[in-house]
Amino acid sequence: MSMTPPGPPLEPPPPGSDLPPLPSAEPRRAPRNAALVGLLVGVLVFAVAAAGFASWKLVDNSDPKAAPSPSPAITPTPSEPMPSTPTSLDRFYGQKLDWRKCGRDFCTHLEVPLDYANPSGKTLELAVLKVPAQSQRIGSLVVNPGGPGGSGISYAAAGSLQFGSVLSDHFDIVGFDPRGVGLSDPLKCLGTQGLDRVLAYDPDPDTPAEVAGMDQLMTEFGQSCLDNSGDLAKHVSTKEAAKDMDVLRAALGEAKLDYLGASYGTFLGATYAEEFPTHVGRFVLDGAVDPALSNTELSKQQGQGFETALRAYLKDCVDSGDCFLGRTVDQGLARIKKLLDDADAKPLSTGTDRPLTEGLALTGIFLPLYVKSFWPQLTSALKDAIEGHDGKALLDLSDQYASRGPNGYTDNAMDVLYAVNCLDHDDYVESKDVPKLIPSFEKAAPTFGRAFAYSTSSCSKWPIKSGERTTAIHAKGAPTIVVVGTTRDPATPLAWAQALAKELDSGTLITRDGDGHTGFQQGNTCVNEAVEAWLVSGTKPKPDLHC
Repeated sequence: MSMTPPGPPLEPPPPGSDLPPLPSAEPRRAPRNAALVGLLVGVLVFAVAAAGFASWKLVDNSDPKAAPSPSPAITPTPSEPMPSTPTSLDRFYGQKLDWRKCGRDFCTHLEVPLDYANPSGKTLELAVLKVPAQSQRIGSLVVNPGGPGGSGISYAAAGSLQFGSVLSDHFDIVGFDPRGVGLSDPLKCLGTQGLDRVLAYDPDPDTPAEVAGMDQLMTEFGQSCLDNSGDLAKHVSTKEAAKDMDVLRAALGEAKLDYLGASYGTFLGATYAEEFPTHVGRFVLDGAVDPALSNTELSKQQGQGFETALRAYLKDCVDSGDCFLGRTVDQGLARIKKLLDDADAKPLSTGTDRPLTEGLALTGIFLPLYVKSFWPQLTSALKDAIEGHDGKALLDLSDQYASRGPNGYTDNAMDVLYAVNCLDHDDYVESKDVPKLIPSFEKAAPTFGRAFAYSTSSCSKWPIKSGERTTAIHAKGAPTIVVVGTTRDPATPLAWAQALAKELDSGTLITRDGDGHTGFQQGNTCVNEAVEAWLVSGTKPKPDLHC
């Protein structure tokens, strides 16, 4: 989902190209911290309007101690014969990519089956973008920003601004819009008015009528996906996207897949490693998700992650010596909780036809917790809302979170978000059973607990039932897989990265001590050098490396 400041502007394909035009970014606005680069990275947020995984962040290179990484020794992945693949998929694995010049970069389409159980049936086209290596190319690095719903094309197109000069020098950075996303055959569900209702709805309903309204919204949401997208709504799961990624590997001419995935992209990468362990090259899973957890445990632990991040923000505010929220962290928490309660009882005016509801206030608060350099914006927005009863600044933050522009949503990430999650996690709780979860959720996350508890019922009324249950991923037979976690990551708690690194037969963990979401390219030279050394030269990080 796009945020302000946006990523680098992209030019459309040249006249006569049969590729769809790449999305143009809005004019870049100056960030508060000049060291910030506005780029897209998907993350997980279960509690958005009782939703599933969502949101975005910026890359923060503001650490004054950070220095450009020295280039590691170049060691390509050892050359191997292409692996065998099912003969029923020969037409897909054997395709040649027709690269066309696309602004600064190169674009193409990849054809994949809609349903891998019926490869002779309908097909999908996936949009792919390549930023060629700047020097001494060693191969292709496929990247995914998370979401689900994040555009791999926008992510890859950021080039060295997102991935640094070392990776951009030596790899073709390849991004693709996963099935249903963006420039690939897109999933279509709710329109602007429908999504506005979902995001503005009470995330922790107080009455039976509000609970029933939440259930009805989600039923209508899922039905709109079926009505507007047909069978595609049944085939946007992570397992299917992982299979698409293996077709992409072959089309790129790579015997092994080198991959960098952020946030939900770690779940996609881990799923790939489980499905194709012998096809794994050098993998980095940054801001990791623990696939072994149930939906309920994921939601509870993520709520706790946001609570930890909020407390870190408030401590910083209090330590500044002039925090309008109070003289202690607990006082600040109480004022924010009262703001949310007040917005629930009476939404705040924003000067627009969209008042600031509790749901929108929550997403407005969540967004700046991803990047420490955005904390001053959160302080300003909270002050406007609490002291001035003006919700406009928090609404703007919420809209950035959800890719909501002045005339509607600028991408279909929210549609994809729900559709993928509801296929991947068919263990949602019925809304009538949520109240018994609330005490444990509020203990874990006093400010956000109720909202995260109700998020467990998000897909209970979704009309498409997959029967999927996430389980621990071991990827037996895969080479070393590097997992990165951050101590105060709000969206993917460190405990998830620790768990995934242990569950993987060949996992190794890098821990970043810091705030915000994900670890690579976040101003920590230690993390950057370890990731680059692994991807470029195959040098494994020190065991249990702490940065």
